[in-house]
Amino acid sequence: MTRPEDRAERLRKIRNVKMAKSAHAYVGGSTVKFYEWLESGPGDLPQGPPVWICGDCHVGNLGPVADYKERVAIQIRDLDQTVIGNPAHDLIRLGLSLASVARGADLPGVVTAHILENLVAGYELALAGNFDDDREKALMPGSIRNLLDRSVRRRWRHLAWERFETVKPEVPLGKRFWALTDAERAALHALFQEEAVRDLVTGLQSRDRGDVVRLVDAAYWRKGCSSLGRLRFAAMAQIGDGKGASFCLIDLKEGVTAAAPRSPEASMPRDNALRVVTGARALSPKLGRRMVATRLLDKAMVLRELMPQDLKLEVDRLTSAKAKPLAAYLGGVVGSAHGRQMDPQDRSAWMKDLARGRSARLDAPSWLWASVVDLLGIHERAYLEHCRLHALPRFRTEDATACELKRAG
Repeated sequence: MTRPEDRAERLRKIRNVKMAKSAHAYVGGSTVKFYEWLESGPGDLPQGPPVWICGDCHVGNLGPVADYKERVAIQIRDLDQTVIGNPAHDLIRLGLSLASVARGADLPGVVTAHILENLVAGYELALAGNFDDDREKALMPGSIRNLLDRSVRRRWRHLAWERFETVKPEVPLGKRFWALTDAERAALHALFQEEAVRDLVTGLQSRDRGDVVRLVDAAYWRKGCSSLGRLRFAAMAQIGDGKGASFCLIDLKEGVTAAAPRSPEASMPRDNALRVVTGARALSPKLGRRMVATRLLDKAMVLRELMPQDLKLEVDRLTSAKAKPLAAYLGGVVGSAHGRQMDPQDRSAWMKDLARGRSARLDAPSWLWASVVDLLGIHERAYLEHCRLHALPRFRTEDATACELKRAG
């Protein structure tokens, strides 16, 4: 059992091992380094109109999300890094993520060029306002359509079993869920008595606004690479009483300072949780309206209900044939998120900027190609160094233990 005082060191080891699994996993877990490297790179990036951007727009941070009426769409699903910034940063981050998946699948280098061309084509289509529901469905790759179909069929029991391996209304302690301190548990119980939390939880279509909401169980949540250095809790809440009672799973995550650079003139909430919620409502309305900014133990916290329909996009077996439509579709998702915040004049100017710097050999801006190629090389070297430092000692220990067991046997 992981003690509260041991969380930081345990999380650090888990993150390092996870980031060593693949170059793409390393890209997804190195947001701070991404912006450090981008800052030291070529300074000729276009400055798009300042809008809310994801700030960490890699493949795993897009996927199906549901609103409170359980209507599902593919949107950005992780907004921890959201700021009012340069939309070019989201394009580079997503281009790098897709290119690293292609390299991991050992696809020919020309596929990376096609990926960036289609990424920009889908993005521009959305900016032009031609990414409505009908066009979106026509462009949707089979892999996305299958994921969306699976999403809409999911129910509470699927979410509970996936997270806890049980459908009981409890948060079982183990590898992913760790014990709370007395202060954390008391603070969580008090939080669920607040009106804003009750309003959020009872907002689902099938629930009564007058229902009582109470905390049933909770634990510290070891989730992804982002838990290190911040509070993260999973909370099981009960809505209503008696036979009509229902349960929901609440994710509480501390809002921390974003690594993504913000536009100097931008006016944003100073509270990091409120920044995340405001950015989410601009970029991913279905998700943003299921979130509320609050405080817990004097920390800014983002509270959201997890819906069974929320799924992560995972691209494990990318092929040349699948790469181009996937890039175009995801470009459209991000283009819609950016474009809905721009007035016609800003959209037109940004599309002209995107059209510049293209050559007869590459139908994508030269700054995007140069940034992704440079960052691929930088990340590959950093990934190998990360493996040498964090994975090699672990595997040597495991090999030595296996040899000892073999000799003993």
